[in-house]
Amino acid sequence: MSDDEKPGWFGRLFGRKGAPEAKPAEPTPADQTAPEDPPAPEPFASEAVTPDPLSPASVSEGQPDFATAADDVSHVPPPVSEPAPDDLDKNQIPDELEGADLQPEPQPPSGEAPQPDEAPQPDEAPDGSETLAVTAEPVEKRNWWSRLTGSETEVAAPATEVEPPAEADIQPVDAAAALASDAIAGAVEGTEKQGWWSRLTAGMRRTSSALSDRVTGLFTKRKLDATTLEDLEDALIQADFGVETAMRMSEAVGKGRYEKGISPDEVRAILATEIERALEPVATPIAIDSAKKPYVILTVGVNGAGKTTTIGKLSLKFKGEGRSVMLAAGDTFRAAAIEQLRVWGERTGTPVISRAQGSDAAGLAFDAFKEARENGTDVLLIDTAGRLQNKAGLMAELEKIVRVIRKLDPEAPHATLLVLDATVGQNALSQVELFSQAAPVSGLVMTKLDGTARGGILVALAAKFGLPVHFIGVGEGVEDLEPFAARDFARAITGLPKE
Repeated sequence: MSDDEKPGWFGRLFGRKGAPEAKPAEPTPADQTAPEDPPAPEPFASEAVTPDPLSPASVSEGQPDFATAADDVSHVPPPVSEPAPDDLDKNQIPDELEGADLQPEPQPPSGEAPQPDEAPQPDEAPDGSETLAVTAEPVEKRNWWSRLTGSETEVAAPATEVEPPAEADIQPVDAAAALASDAIAGAVEGTEKQGWWSRLTAGMRRTSSALSDRVTGLFTKRKLDATTLEDLEDALIQADFGVETAMRMSEAVGKGRYEKGISPDEVRAILATEIERALEPVATPIAIDSAKKPYVILTVGVNGAGKTTTIGKLSLKFKGEGRSVMLAAGDTFRAAAIEQLRVWGERTGTPVISRAQGSDAAGLAFDAFKEARENGTDVLLIDTAGRLQNKAGLMAELEKIVRVIRKLDPEAPHATLLVLDATVGQNALSQVELFSQAAPVSGLVMTKLDGTARGGILVALAAKFGLPVHFIGVGEGVEDLEPFAARDFARAITGLPKE
C-alpha cells in the first residue's frame, strides 16, 4: 500500500481502508501574521507521511468533520440490531431452535403490565369449560429426558407439601459405618445358599480355567517331550505354584511317559494328586483349648487382607459351636475399622471392646483380655491394624501387643492367625517370613481366592514354611470361609469334579 492509500486514524478505527485524505491547508493572511506556534512533536513513522484528517486544517478545507461526528453520537447512524426477544413472534420458532433448552423469557419490570400477546390465556377444556393456564415454573423444571429430547414434558407438582423434619429428628450419618453395615448385612444374610463344593469351585474358577486351558493346549494331539514339560512348568509358575513345586509336578507328569501320548484329563489328575500331597500335611483345623479361658486369637496381616471381616466370620462359626466369644477392636488407626467390628458384634450378638480412634492398641488388648477373663469368655478375637511387613516401626508395635498380652498369660496369644490375600501372589512369601519374626504366627487364613487366577500360592507357602492352613475364603459371604481341605482344593484348582 502506498503512502496515499494509508488510512487515517478514523479509518483505522472503523476498519475503513480508504478514509479521505486531507489536503494541506493553504496559508491565510491571518496565518502569515500570526506568531509561529512551537514546533509540534514529530509524528510516528506510520503517520508521518499523511496529514491528520481530524486536524482543523482538514476541516477548514471542506473535508468531512470526523471529529465532530465522533464527539456527537447523534451523527453516527445506529447499528442495525436484531429485534428484542419481546418483539419476536413466539409462535414462529426457527426449526434449528425447536426443542432446544431455551432460557425463560425475560419478565417485564415491576410496575408494568404485561403486553397483550404475552398475557397467559386460559385453555379450553373439551367440554367447553375453561381451565387454568399452566404456569411457567413447572415447564422450566423439566427432567433430563425432556431436556435431552427437547420435549416440553411438564413435571407434576407434588400433591402435598412435605414438611421438613424437626431438627431433633435429624441424626448425623456416618458414611463409613453405613457402608460397613451394608457389606456385613450382605455377608451375614447371604443370598441363595449353596454347598461348600459349589462355592469353592465357583471361587477357584479363574485359576482352574487358566490352568486347564494351558494344559489342554499343550497335551492335545501332541506327544510328551522335554519342550512340552518345560511349557507345563512355565504354566505352573505363572499360577504361583513356585519354581520348586512346578519342577516337581512337571517331573511327575513326565515320569515314564516320554514320547507317549497323554490326554489333558490325565495331566490334570496327576497335578491334582501332587497338589494334594503337598497340602495334606498343612490342612489342619484350628483347635480351641477349652481349658484356656479366654482362648486368645490374634489376627495380623497387611492392609486390605481382610482381617476384620475374617474375625466377624470366625465369631459366627465359634458361636455356632456353642462357644462364647468377645471381640477386641485393636485396629485403632484405620477409619471405620472400629465401627465395622461393632456392626459385626451387633449382628452376631457378640460383645465388642473398643476405644476411641488413635488409642493405644496394646492397652486395648490388655483391657479386653482382663474383661474376657472376668466374664469367663471362651474365645477372645483381637483385631490389629494393617501394616506393611517391611516397616520396622509398625512391626515393633505388633511386638508390643504380644508382650502386653503375655503379662496376663505367658502362653498368650494362644493362636496367631496371619490373614493373607491370595491376589498378592509371591509377596505372600515375604509376609509370612517377616510377620513370623514379629509375632508367633501359628496358622494361615487365605482369603480372596476368587479374585485371582494364580491361586497356586497356597502350594508354594506350604512347601516353603509348612504352616498350618486353617481356613480359606472364596467370597464375601459368611459361608464363604471354611476349614481348609487339601483334596477339595486340589481338585477344584485343577478343574476336576469332586470324588
